[in-house]
Amino acid sequence: MNRNDVLIAGAGPTGLALALWLSKLGIRVRIIDKSSAPGTTSRALAMQARTLELYRQLDLSEAVVSKGHRVEAANFWVRGEAVARLPLSNIGAGLTPYSCMEIFPQDQHERLLIERLEAFGVKVERSTELEGFEETGDGITAHLRLPDGQQETCQACYLAGCDGARSVVRKTLDTGFPGGTYQQVFYVADVQGSGPAFNGELHVDLDEADFLAVFPLTSEGGARLIGTVRDERGDHGETLKFDDVSSHAIEHMKVHIDQVNWFSTYRVHHRVADHFRGGRAFLLGDAAHVHSPAGGQGMNTGIGDAINLAWKLAAVLSGGADAKLLDTYETERIAFARKLVATTDRVFTFATAEGRLADLLRTRLAPFVIPKVASLEAGREFLFRTVSQITLNYRGMPLSTGVAGHVHGGDRLPWAHDGEGDNFESLRNPTWQVHVYGDTSDEMIAWCVEHHLPLQVFDWRPAFEAAGLGRNGFYLLRPDTYVAIAETCSDPKVIERYFKEHGIKPFFGSP
Repeated sequence: MNRNDVLIAGAGPTGLALALWLSKLGIRVRIIDKSSAPGTTSRALAMQARTLELYRQLDLSEAVVSKGHRVEAANFWVRGEAVARLPLSNIGAGLTPYSCMEIFPQDQHERLLIERLEAFGVKVERSTELEGFEETGDGITAHLRLPDGQQETCQACYLAGCDGARSVVRKTLDTGFPGGTYQQVFYVADVQGSGPAFNGELHVDLDEADFLAVFPLTSEGGARLIGTVRDERGDHGETLKFDDVSSHAIEHMKVHIDQVNWFSTYRVHHRVADHFRGGRAFLLGDAAHVHSPAGGQGMNTGIGDAINLAWKLAAVLSGGADAKLLDTYETERIAFARKLVATTDRVFTFATAEGRLADLLRTRLAPFVIPKVASLEAGREFLFRTVSQITLNYRGMPLSTGVAGHVHGGDRLPWAHDGEGDNFESLRNPTWQVHVYGDTSDEMIAWCVEHHLPLQVFDWRPAFEAAGLGRNGFYLLRPDTYVAIAETCSDPKVIERYFKEHGIKPFFGSP
């Protein structure tokens, strides 16, 4: 039977990103999807800064930015008037190379990933459905339904379930998916239109009428509407048409619709799987966690799952690490997923709550607080750090150790940039590497050369101190650019002990 290293079920952004990362790292993948063609609707829109940072490793960031749309501001409406404006154009300036919100619709995103994946000789197998699987000794035996209705049995070393909220992989693993469903029915519509909310910025209605957010799309005059369907209309959510919901908030925001390109209704769930792994099978993206669309976190979190798992699978499959490294995938990602669901739940509940008190908070308090927050650099920075995922960290987890400067093991390496350069440039290469800011020892230099471990030594500059980096110590960076070791000394034996303890051989296969 045809055997691959990794079988990926599901070709949304999560599955495609996983396939692309693994292919770049030399792993043989097979990716299947039960749909007959890639998506043609925009669905997820926001590309967060952390995702764009990591996309540099695949030379994707520049393509996303050039094809996407930069959102300059968020506007908040009450009683038919725009009452507050939150500038977003450089809200994360000095924190990341990608300091704004980037809109890049999911259909375009998937096409880009598919194109890059095909350059590695990998094509998505369409109309191919995973019906079940079992673990057999040193691999997975999977049962597929092919486009012609025939069945195929295939083998792989590992299985990645990127197959959405109704995941066959999760159901086969019999893993619980606790959580709930919000009572509101939501609609989403991609439209062509005009009005003050079609100025390329984000607009949110805070009124006691139906909730509505207007997101700009990359096309001229295009926008994504996301709104609630309240009162008795919500009882007929699956049969509603756009004409049934186009009132209240749409009129308040002076939205004029010329054409509806796509319309759908749905209910929002908030769930996290009990486990993200069962033996040789893993859960990623919506198969592992679903939550409200607040903050544009869903797709980015799924891609984060893919990147976290990709380098670990590649290390194990290539002989560069013991299989126990794979245990850290669930530990690291499930903690973030649970926190994310709790956070988006609070934001979502505030935005959609009904009743007099909720209306007062949205229409009176929020318009007062938002401009105040926007006027403070610390407030803007807090909002950006929270939404952009640059504060996502793995502190206190098995692969993270030490503190140097303000940086802990498990943190994303801070970005430091001035007229002399960018400390992220070497991170384009998804390998283990060492960063030193200041001076290091001859022993460290010799050890890294001997063990073929890339070493970047930066002359100390004020930009590094401002970013919170420690002087004259070192940072051992994982292939996904998170800090494994933050250390104040320059003793390479610290690295040697770390690799031995975790069963990692990053220089495996080096000459």
